[in-house]
Amino acid sequence: MSSRYQTVQSQLQATPKTWLITGVAGFIGSNLLETLLKLGQRVVGLDNFATGHQHNLDEVQTLVNGAQWANFHFIQGDIRILDDCRRAMTFLPLGEGRDGGQPGPIPVDYVLHQAALGSVPRSIEDPITTNSANITGFLNMLVAARDARVQSFTYAASSSTYGDHPGLPKVEEVIGKPLSPYAVTKYVNELYADVFARTYGFNAIGLRYFNVFGPRQDPDGAYAAVIPKWAAAMIQGKDVFINGDGETSRDFCFIENSVQANLLAATSADPAALNEVYNVAVSGRTTLNTLFDELKLALAGNGISYVKAPVYRDFRAGDVRHSQADIGKAKKLLGYMPSHEIKEGISQSIPWYIRFLG
Repeated sequence: MSSRYQTVQSQLQATPKTWLITGVAGFIGSNLLETLLKLGQRVVGLDNFATGHQHNLDEVQTLVNGAQWANFHFIQGDIRILDDCRRAMTFLPLGEGRDGGQPGPIPVDYVLHQAALGSVPRSIEDPITTNSANITGFLNMLVAARDARVQSFTYAASSSTYGDHPGLPKVEEVIGKPLSPYAVTKYVNELYADVFARTYGFNAIGLRYFNVFGPRQDPDGAYAAVIPKWAAAMIQGKDVFINGDGETSRDFCFIENSVQANLLAATSADPAALNEVYNVAVSGRTTLNTLFDELKLALAGNGISYVKAPVYRDFRAGDVRHSQADIGKAKKLLGYMPSHEIKEGISQSIPWYIRFLG
């Protein structure tokens, strides 16, 4: 584990802060919530349940104690509505407004902006809704956070920003042309964050996620990510579909690595580290064929045998052929050090999918 991450965790436990997580009922958001509550932090959560789920919040509640859960203030709202974004910039202690003995509202210190409409195919089918959530919603959050004078704004960027640039591994300073409306929206986020930094003296850091996976990632729906979708199919004895020849490769990143990157970015005080974008990955390459085999092995280790061969079909529009991150910048400036490779991440994720689908 990153030594700086250990230091940050100790500092947060000693001096709790107030955090806002947008998209808190989603996969990454709920994992951030779990970690922060276990560290004794106060957390405001904002979600409209467009892609998040109440059962993710319910599960976090079972994994923390009562005092920690009391440090969570949930707002059901939409980032496309500026007033909802403004409301979320304040933590209201339990009972606030009903009991005069409670402390007053507490302003948010750090924003972790995870709310977005993901999925390349979804954006191709419905670019207007993707634009509304990912650009209008993002700008609303920037304005609300700027006006609330938060200490930092960490946001979910995307490896899709690299577009058609063929170079590997991907380095933050070199990108190509976007291949989907989704990729356009995530690049625009970076442009807006940079302009706010230079215009308003705002502290923002973008995290270009590379294929994050882990517990609480939704296996259902047309836009489910590959690992939960395949894991669910295998557990249920259904066909697994591979787009293309299976030699497409990805830099799969376990959720705990992404949580680490968010906390390191939010709390960074190094001027050289601020107002930058960083790759969040493990700097590995795993083909879809290899991923299929790894999931089969992990399931076998949990007593589930999957004997079907994968079903190959056409390549998917807008998909990048290969993806691998250079994580040197995040290591140097943030102190980021991935704690889980793909095999470790899959071994920790499979038992959750078995329980979730059981």
